[in-house]
Amino acid sequence: MRLFLIPISTRRALIYARPLQKDVSKELSLLDRATSKAAATWASWEEAEAGWKKRLVTWGNGMQQRIPFEEWGLKSIPSLNAQRRIDENHENTKINVLFPGNAVRLDKIPGILHTIATERQEFHRKKMLWSFGLAPFTAPLGLIPVIPNIPFFYLAYRGWSHWRALNGSRHLEFLVDKNLINPIAIPELEQLYASRTSQAHNDTPADKSPVEMVDEIEQHEDRLILEMSDAKKLATVMDAPELALEAERAIFQVGEQLQAQRAKAQETASSDEKKDS
Repeated sequence: MRLFLIPISTRRALIYARPLQKDVSKELSLLDRATSKAAATWASWEEAEAGWKKRLVTWGNGMQQRIPFEEWGLKSIPSLNAQRRIDENHENTKINVLFPGNAVRLDKIPGILHTIATERQEFHRKKMLWSFGLAPFTAPLGLIPVIPNIPFFYLAYRGWSHWRALNGSRHLEFLVDKNLINPIAIPELEQLYASRTSQAHNDTPADKSPVEMVDEIEQHEDRLILEMSDAKKLATVMDAPELALEAERAIFQVGEQLQAQRAKAQETASSDEKKDS
């Protein structure tokens, strides 16, 4: 597999793992087959024009959009055991980490990856146990005919999602701790970030060196670097079509969070002014 480190804002980044072609060709596990079957069923429900299937799909898609992009990113990383089954030499092989050298300092990548790997581990562990522990109590709802047991499937899905994210985070932590990461700056990716950074900061020319541009980025407060239209460009540059959806989700969520932070800061400032007057 290879890892993509995609800065979304000046302080937050998306991690995404893409399996190599040889990994994809390996025999699917039972869990992978079940997941594929569930995805196919969901896709068929999306074609419904009305009824409970249509309402369920609409609700489900909205729910998935609210799942933090950090969780989606960690879920893309296979568990350490799964990767060992694919590659017997995995523990002695460095994993390429592709990144824009003009948006992230090379020497900071291990620290960034370690933070991404560890900051949500306890959260995912607790949520996984809570979801799987509560799911059996919804089993009696399955006796209702026609309509599937939505609460059970929701809790089972969220438990599975947290389990995948937890295993992905532990795998990423292992790679960082064992110094098995090989950062590689991608020139085509740097071109995209150079264009966006120069637009976001009028004092940052697009022809500045990568080191100078990183300096400029680090001096500014947290703000979006990428725009929604950049998601497909990222996917094209990285030759990873599935990255477009992950990037769109991350850009949308970080944008909303930054907007909420600014609104709160303005409200606090306004409140302070009233107190002083």
